[in-house]
Amino acid sequence: MSRTLSMRFQNLPGSRAGLGRTGTRTLIADRPDGVAGGQGLGFNGAELLAAALGGCFWNDLHYAAEARGITLGPVDVAAEVTLDGHPLRVTAAGIRARVAAETPAQARECFDAACADSTIANSVMAAFPVAFAFEDH
Repeated sequence: MSRTLSMRFQNLPGSRAGLGRTGTRTLIADRPDGVAGGQGLGFNGAELLAAALGGCFWNDLHYAAEARGITLGPVDVAAEVTLDGHPLRVTAAGIRARVAAETPAQARECFDAACADSTIANSVMAAFPVAFAFEDH
């Protein structure tokens, strides 16, 4: 089943930042304050990519838990991207997660399933490696 998702960016009034919209949700893209007219009002592209990786993995953990009838406790996901070269590009990414469930085995099962099924991570792995790390809760 194919789906197309989109986000449209237009000027945020009174700035040179971009206001991105999809449905009823919004976000702001901007450069750091003083760089290329940026005011530091929003996220840069690398931060948005880290957000996409981390947010997708967050959701995938919960999808995996629901599919297995597992109730998750506290979850903590951190995503990072590494930039290098000229022109600057993403050369690596990492996702770390602490996952609590009724048993450590259940937490690990959900983590492993999310690693295998993460849409964004699987999509970018042809361009750069994505490392996953499970941390004890």
